[in-house]
Amino acid sequence: MAENTIPGGPIPIQPQGQNPLAKHFRQPKIYLRLPSQGRYWPEGSIDMPENGELPVYSMTAKDELVLKTPDALINGTSTVNLIQSCIPHIKDGFAIPSLDLDALLVAIRIASYGEQLTITATIPNTDMEKEYTVNLVELLDTMQTREFEDTFHKNGFTFKLRPTNYQQFTQAALKAFEEQRLVKTIDDSKMPEEEKLSKFNASFKKLTEYNVDLVVQQVISVQFQNEEPVTNVAHIKEFFAGTDGAIFDGVKDHLEKMKDEFSIKPLKVITDEEERKAGAPDEFEVPIAFDQSNFFARR
Repeated sequence: MAENTIPGGPIPIQPQGQNPLAKHFRQPKIYLRLPSQGRYWPEGSIDMPENGELPVYSMTAKDELVLKTPDALINGTSTVNLIQSCIPHIKDGFAIPSLDLDALLVAIRIASYGEQLTITATIPNTDMEKEYTVNLVELLDTMQTREFEDTFHKNGFTFKLRPTNYQQFTQAALKAFEEQRLVKTIDDSKMPEEEKLSKFNASFKKLTEYNVDLVVQQVISVQFQNEEPVTNVAHIKEFFAGTDGAIFDGVKDHLEKMKDEFSIKPLKVITDEEERKAGAPDEFEVPIAFDQSNFFARR
């Protein structure tokens, strides 16, 4: 066997082939049942095991570094890369239905750092800071029992619905961010008030269009009583533009309700006597946020 001389002495050069360290590669830490049970995933975007349980691996050092790339965080690329790395059965992370996203991230957090998440929060009406522990396994269990109501009825119409996917969610968030930044730039500028008002109105119109488009993307079909269902996206958008506003609001409110149903609920905290004496309320809520400096970080 050939040798390679380096400072400290020669080391053998091993032949190419099977990596003898392969047996030490990551192994699945937990198995996850999706809240969607695999529904609403486009064909080819996920390789669902027969038992419906996805193996979840811990994060690699590369995964942790990717999460620290600001541009990748903004456009969603880092989240997609993270999920596809830790859950290889997922082939297209941008196709993830929104109701599965939080469950996937919680599962990766458990596989990488354990079942407990520590959150530091300031107690309301005081200067006191305190650490609180969240049991992520219990949190994940509550997510897996929820159900997306994909049929909605209003004024004789039946709407077949689906959740947004991660790509749609990311694009909508980026567009809203860009418009909000533009509004701030206009507000801080020295342009005439009339011109400002014109630009504000144009920006508001764009945001309204984004919101309508986001709802339309979640509508599979619209059917009135026993008529044929309409699935053409352009026709559905035209229908919402020309029908009673209460119908659109009903669909939008139902989708918002489903979004809230599948969101991570805040941790409810009951204060002790010492904290209440310092001015704290009897109880308060602590948000559980996917902050890269906390949720996906070693302590």
